[in-house]
Amino acid sequence: MVLLDWISGRVFNSVHRNNLVYNTCWEDPRLDREALDFQPDDQVMVITSAGCNALDYALTGPANVHAVDMNPRQNALLQLKIAAVKELDYQDFFKMFGIGRYEGIRTVYEQKLRNHLNLWSQEFWDRKIKFFDNRRNTFYYRGTSGSFARLMRMYIERVIKVRDPIDHLFSAKTVEEQQRVYKEELKDRFWTGFLKFALNRDTTLSMLGVPKAQRRQIEYQYEGGIVKYMQDCLESVFTKLPIHDNYFWRVYLYGSYTPECCPEYLKEANYEALRNGLADRVTTHTKSVQAFLEGHDGQISKFILLDHMDWLSDKFFPLLESEWQAIVEKAAPNAKIIWRSGGLRTEFIEEVKVSHEGKIKPLSELLEYNTELSDRLHQLDRVHTYASFYISKFLG
Repeated sequence: MVLLDWISGRVFNSVHRNNLVYNTCWEDPRLDREALDFQPDDQVMVITSAGCNALDYALTGPANVHAVDMNPRQNALLQLKIAAVKELDYQDFFKMFGIGRYEGIRTVYEQKLRNHLNLWSQEFWDRKIKFFDNRRNTFYYRGTSGSFARLMRMYIERVIKVRDPIDHLFSAKTVEEQQRVYKEELKDRFWTGFLKFALNRDTTLSMLGVPKAQRRQIEYQYEGGIVKYMQDCLESVFTKLPIHDNYFWRVYLYGSYTPECCPEYLKEANYEALRNGLADRVTTHTKSVQAFLEGHDGQISKFILLDHMDWLSDKFFPLLESEWQAIVEKAAPNAKIIWRSGGLRTEFIEEVKVSHEGKIKPLSELLEYNTELSDRLHQLDRVHTYASFYISKFLG
């Protein structure tokens, strides 16, 4: 087991330290907007990921959105999006980030976008801007999660040949029609032994951004383990929630968005709002959450921590406590903090202790959970791959 853990860790680190992992955000910001109730004076901190949600939050009009990520490639992507908002007309902007394919992008990049980027991002996109100009694959089939999506498309179209049922599913007018299509045309054909085997491998999960610690949570807490969990998640997405605006799964299965089914930042009216100043409220920071907070001059009123605490909960628990110490020290009065988890319960949070007002206290004494709201919103999650969702208020 020790050897397997070491190999798994090396694979995961290799994937995440050397690649653009996320080409689109995999958290539903519609939930976050209701959970956090953004206000004009808010200072927001979010882990960057692909930057879609940082721009979504900016559309609500907070004072600042601080996008923090240790992977400079993720911040490079957000910087490119902000540059495109400022320099491209809407049709070209949507061509680039909606369709994911823009013929001749290198010239546009060099003439209009490059100067808006920092040096590291310039060097990255000098090499990778070709991601947007490929006849075979869109941008959304690039990066490690995009590579997995591309493999899934090949599996769907060439191996099990279920493109027609997928098309039927996404054109369904009602949830009842979705249920019929999924159960009668897709379910039995989709979940082959080969797919179950692939999804049970650490290498596959690494491409999806699932670390060993998160997999352990699911295996320990969910009856049937990781594969049964994924089956149930997918069934919920396709049979319990309207699919017409589920841009998360559309881009995953088709490689592009449509104007009717896309993130908020890609809609024309919102693009204009970002262009007219809201995008300037978003800044990128390539560092850890702890390092950002320790160096930040001021308080943060809204924290969006995604699921990365799962990553730290196993072998990096001291770092998890250090991060929470930094959060406690920079949290504004009544600050709201949200996070997601692959586990049904984040029991590790109960073990975190921090220094506050001269005393060492359990973190749980400083947080007030809104479980009624989080449970209700979690059922509406269009992504539906996280087992739990948390909304808390800082009581310090």
